[in-house]
Amino acid sequence: MASYNKEPFVEIEGWEHAAWDGYDCIAHELLRKLNSLQGKSDRVLAVECYPGVRIDEIVNALSPVLQPARIIYAEHAAKERLRIDRMLSRYLTEDRVFGYMAPFTVQDFYDADRLRHMQQQLLSDRAGLTMIIGTGAALVAEADVTVYADLTRWEIQQRYRSQEIGNWLASNHGEDILRKYKRGFFVEWRAADRFKRSIMHQCDYYLDTNTKNDPKMITVEALMDGLKQTSRRPFRLVPYFDPGVWGGRWLEEHIGLSPQEHPYAWGFDGVPEENSVYFRYGSIRVEIPSMNIVFFEPAALLGESVYSRFGAEFPIRFDFLDTIGGQHLSLQVHPSTDYIRNNFGMSYTQDESYYILAAEEGASVYLGLKESVDREQMLEELEKAQQGGHSFPADAYVNRLPAHKHDHFLIPAGTVHCSCSGTMVLEISSTPYIFTFKLWDWDRLGLDGKPRPVHLKHGMSNIRWDRTTKWVEEQLVNPVTTVDEQSGWKEERTGLHPLQFIETRRHWFTEPVRHPGLDSVQMLNLVEGEQVVVESPTNAFPPFKVGYAETFIIPAAAGAYTIRPSTSGDGKPYATIKAYVRT
Repeated sequence: MASYNKEPFVEIEGWEHAAWDGYDCIAHELLRKLNSLQGKSDRVLAVECYPGVRIDEIVNALSPVLQPARIIYAEHAAKERLRIDRMLSRYLTEDRVFGYMAPFTVQDFYDADRLRHMQQQLLSDRAGLTMIIGTGAALVAEADVTVYADLTRWEIQQRYRSQEIGNWLASNHGEDILRKYKRGFFVEWRAADRFKRSIMHQCDYYLDTNTKNDPKMITVEALMDGLKQTSRRPFRLVPYFDPGVWGGRWLEEHIGLSPQEHPYAWGFDGVPEENSVYFRYGSIRVEIPSMNIVFFEPAALLGESVYSRFGAEFPIRFDFLDTIGGQHLSLQVHPSTDYIRNNFGMSYTQDESYYILAAEEGASVYLGLKESVDREQMLEELEKAQQGGHSFPADAYVNRLPAHKHDHFLIPAGTVHCSCSGTMVLEISSTPYIFTFKLWDWDRLGLDGKPRPVHLKHGMSNIRWDRTTKWVEEQLVNPVTTVDEQSGWKEERTGLHPLQFIETRRHWFTEPVRHPGLDSVQMLNLVEGEQVVVESPTNAFPPFKVGYAETFIIPAAAGAYTIRPSTSGDGKPYATIKAYVRT
């Protein structure tokens, strides 16, 4: 709908002078900074790059102005690819989708002798300007000026898909996108994030390289203060939407997306590990991975108790699953905490829930097993279906429950489930979001023409066979209780299940509602009503407008807040759903 803002931004105050737009302005600012170093004729500029940055673009654009005497590509000191492949093999596995969370740092990818030789060469011949560039540039020398070149996970994935890039230090441009994503997720992004956190405060400038040939640069001081300002006020992430084989039409119609050949299946506007944020410094808009807020302002954003429990990770996720006019999701199950820790190196699992934003007549979800299911027979049916020529009779084994607007279905790990055609789901879950074990995918291929991965062995190892009809209906379907009710508003607890660490609360209101500050970050979505305004009773942050279906974040440091209809006295019902970590 028209009120959905697809390009939300945070206005950063006080740093308008510390932002530059375009390579020409950026190059002249770097030249000014380098020339300000009095008495140095052997200056060194390091451009530290997140994996996936277009290194040649930066070199070609900056060189005409900076006129470097030499350019050193840091990756020339990396280990040979065969050594790297051996180092990574146990973490990448042979599986197309799943690996094991790797412990590496950027330093682990470098050959000590090659790096030492590169450093010695630099020390012996430093007349003029030396530009060092690449992932690991900061390892080569202590530079006079350091730039950190960054980009978002979504942009990296787009470059994977187009085969513009392969993985870092790998010759795999044409490899299956799922395998490239796996290497990024389990290995290189983890190493790069560790390195980013260790060196960012030593850098002078931050370079946004998301848009080809259209960079933005800010000082690291401006970046850090922007992260600080954002971690103390409500904000939204930059949403993105992606097609899928089961995609529907609700997102296109209600969010105002451009039609495309394959319908949108997913909408991501509450996944900090994948989404970005826009910071605006005067007239210049800078796109930043939203995890940078988590990395550099963890206590203010998450709250002390959440930070102490999870570290610098954002444990809550909101996203959209659109099957209205589309198809069923795959029949699936998520791993137990013990299984995900032992098999994938993750510290907690993917518990989730389905909040129904909209539903067609006759819409439904699959949830839990029927009573007295024969385990061996179900496994035999699934294996036959996986071999082809046999369709798994899902209705013979899994409960199919009616779904209506504002229903809330809880899905603790181990529960067989999927959303069926005709539903628009706001998925509220914990963050390890790729750990879906498909049991059955309705005899279809992915958009790439390949069978979508089914992980029957993983799935069957995690099904909770005791989660059958009676237990599901009592424990997982609309467990709504009223917490408080006053004139003009009502607060309801809608979940999640006691086995899950996330608490969800729904507020119905026609008048302003006061929400207490918690020692936990809070994530909300406006699930009913056109627009609301979030305000601080102490003027700790400026009023913040939220439209229908928009997800927004309230940092722990923001304190108490109120939410009111943007149009007072219209008598229409409004509703928000809120999630936070139980402390």
